[in-house]
Amino acid sequence: MAADSGPSVLVAMTTEADLERAEALATALVEQGLAACVALEPQRAIYRWQGRLERSEEVRLTIKGDPGRLAELEAEVRRLHSYATPEWIHWIASAGGAYGAWVAEACGPGQRD
Repeated sequence: MAADSGPSVLVAMTTEADLERAEALATALVEQGLAACVALEPQRAIYRWQGRLERSEEVRLTIKGDPGRLAELEAEVRRLHSYATPEWIHWIASAGGAYGAWVAEACGPGQRD
């Protein structure tokens, strides 16, 4: 018997320069109802930027939200982000029934502070 794939949930990732900026961005997204939850994880990144090898400490934000609000979420992340070129990676995932329902409710109308 095939397993029920459950409701769809948007998962998006970005990074911020430090915990203070990451928390401010996460809080704004949840308060606006664009994200049900944002997980913050410190990380060390090595990357090439403007022709130079860079190393930095930053914070990864894993954002869970409603797939129907992807464009709004991306626009708000870009508007509030401290980087000129923020990381923006997203996909649609299947969630367990109760979790998917909670995400949909948390990002639904009337959930904004």
